[in-house]
Amino acid sequence: MRIGRVAGTVVSTINVPIYDNRRLLMVDVLDDRGRDTGNYLICVDAVGAGYRETVLVLDEGNGARQVVGDPNAPIRAVVVGIIDQLLVDGDLIPVE
Repeated sequence: MRIGRVAGTVVSTINVPIYDNRRLLMVDVLDDRGRDTGNYLICVDAVGAGYRETVLVLDEGNGARQVVGDPNAPIRAVVVGIIDQLLVDGDLIPVE
């Protein structure tokens, strides 16, 4: 699992059918203190996350395929939650 912040959506005119009617999000990967790492993931949105929301990303192909219900889907990462608060070692980390 990773923590990320939604940076935008990805639009594709040609794709495999599993992506039909599913939103793709570009998610900036954050460290454990909520800081941008400079890396990003393209994720399938399973929870209706919005722009700049802090999210929980399942970044493991088999688990992502289980979330979408297709064992053969070409999916690596999926947004599985929206984070309201981060509490790290007793410190409350602000999320936007």
